[in-house]
Amino acid sequence: MVIAVLSLVFSILFIWYSRDTSRTSWGYWAPFLLAAAALLCGLPVYRSTGRPGAASTHGAAHRGAAMEVTMRTASGPGTAPTPGAAWARRVAVALGGNALLRRGEAMTSENQRVNVAVACAQLAKIAAGVDLIVSHGNGPQIGLLALEGAAYKPVPPYPLDVLGAETQGMVGYLIELELRNRLGPTQSVATVLTITEVDPSDPAFDAPSKPIGPQYSDAEAAELEREHGWRFARDGGRLRRVVPSPVPRRVLEADQIGALLATGCVVVCAGGGGVPTARGTDGALTGVEAVVDKDQASALLAQDLDADLLVMATDTAGEFLGFGTADQQLISRAHPDALLKRYSAQFAAGSMLPKVAAACSFVRATGREAVIGALADIEALVDGSAGTRISLDASGVSTAAAGTGHGTSTNEEG
Repeated sequence: MVIAVLSLVFSILFIWYSRDTSRTSWGYWAPFLLAAAALLCGLPVYRSTGRPGAASTHGAAHRGAAMEVTMRTASGPGTAPTPGAAWARRVAVALGGNALLRRGEAMTSENQRVNVAVACAQLAKIAAGVDLIVSHGNGPQIGLLALEGAAYKPVPPYPLDVLGAETQGMVGYLIELELRNRLGPTQSVATVLTITEVDPSDPAFDAPSKPIGPQYSDAEAAELEREHGWRFARDGGRLRRVVPSPVPRRVLEADQIGALLATGCVVVCAGGGGVPTARGTDGALTGVEAVVDKDQASALLAQDLDADLLVMATDTAGEFLGFGTADQQLISRAHPDALLKRYSAQFAAGSMLPKVAAACSFVRATGREAVIGALADIEALVDGSAGTRISLDASGVSTAAAGTGHGTSTNEEG
């Protein structure tokens, strides 16, 4: 377009200086023909970009007054599109604790780096072509920091809000570094320290339920309870420390995260549910002794950021009925009301139930879909061919053969 404008300007000047030329000569008409040709060449470029100098980036504005959500189809990196496999434009992925530290593993930096590398290899498969939001848990990490603080006697242990902020930096750094290595130098990635506001009168403060830190024997837990006043709950055959987990009311950095997404940046945020804070009677924010549930915070943030899809990435194929029995069945598709009304008792309170509740909350609030499934199946989770999909379009609860989500489905109305 710039070339066309310059050509028009020079043509006008040429016409001015050759105004005495006979109208029957080529010298008179040539400038007009040159200007017309330049404009015809420049207009298609202008129309294809929508504005001079516009570039096509995956982080262009997600929605606007006259903008529809763009969708694409794909069956995997470097493959031809699969008909009917629609990929959402903005995806929020909540990484389960297994993405950072597997059950029974030593809480070493190296183990976490290895696990994060595996997780980010999966995330990289969907990062191109979507606005990607990544949140993560921090249970093992914040528990470890609390133990380290308690072992240093000269000063009182640091409160959980400060430790939560520390884990966001630690885990966010590991994820961001690995994503940068996977996505290349041209893809921007940012970790946002996220603050979450909770209700200071939330009943969760009187009923600690969020497990943090390592597992302990009964004798070890009893000693720590006497020494620090910590509370413990059974996790399998051993005990873990439990702390209050209030419901998130607001993620304070939602607007800033949205601005980063609009530039094409992959954003790592809401680590450990965000730093827990509450407002006092004077309106000032203060940190509170709690750990916000990561899944609930991720669902709230996905809602605020207008995400098309919420993915709860775990180490299982999805949610199961009769989990651990010979008759277990994978829930392939479910309506949120039917799922919680009929089967909430089948999901473990400290692990799967919060995921189900958060996913259902997101679906009800937005009318969009949420999916729970294995991180290893991330592409299939996004395109709709794996995991437990929760949708308002579902009728009741549909189950399939255990393990894969394939096979003869049944439908149970609820």
